[in-house]
Amino acid sequence: MKDGAIRGETTAEKPAQGNTFLICTGCGTRDFELRLSFRCGAANNSGIQYRSKKIDVKPEAKNRWRLRGYQHEIRNEQTLPNVAGFIYDEGGKRGRICLVGEQAVWADGKKQVRGALIGAEEFKALFKLDQWNEAVIVAKGNRIRHFLNGRLTLDFTDADPQLALLDGVLGLQLHAGKPMWAEFKDIRIKELK
Repeated sequence: MKDGAIRGETTAEKPAQGNTFLICTGCGTRDFELRLSFRCGAANNSGIQYRSKKIDVKPEAKNRWRLRGYQHEIRNEQTLPNVAGFIYDEGGKRGRICLVGEQAVWADGKKQVRGALIGAEEFKALFKLDQWNEAVIVAKGNRIRHFLNGRLTLDFTDADPQLALLDGVLGLQLHAGKPMWAEFKDIRIKELK
């Protein structure tokens, strides 16, 4: 904790041993609304994992805190597509499942973009570089929506019967690679009926 926020940081002297996560096992993510504020440095990225599964590793592994599942990307960048809010398939095969600005469905083995929600200039004006930003994730059934600072930025339906995730754990990522930091605060989650 630092100034009321959860802070994760790596340095050249203390790097992460692969992507690692602060995991909330008591936070169900079947049908939910998650609200939090985030900020991070520009040298790397972070993420909010949801509907994720803890990866089983050997007890002697250097990194025992690994997750696989949907990730709301966290970045301190304003130029699409490398911005906060896209869905990344952490530990999976699909990579960037749905980008900011897309209304999309994943079906028949691929993403089908059905509409546009926000453009490059509008996102640049919306995102507060180097400051706190509010993220909201709403997931009900196989539909997921991401909001940034009150604005819908992504609307995704995972219609793949084999790959869609409908429940799991919540986690905050500390990314491997270049030295980085990420902070999270005002975290609230509620179950949707």
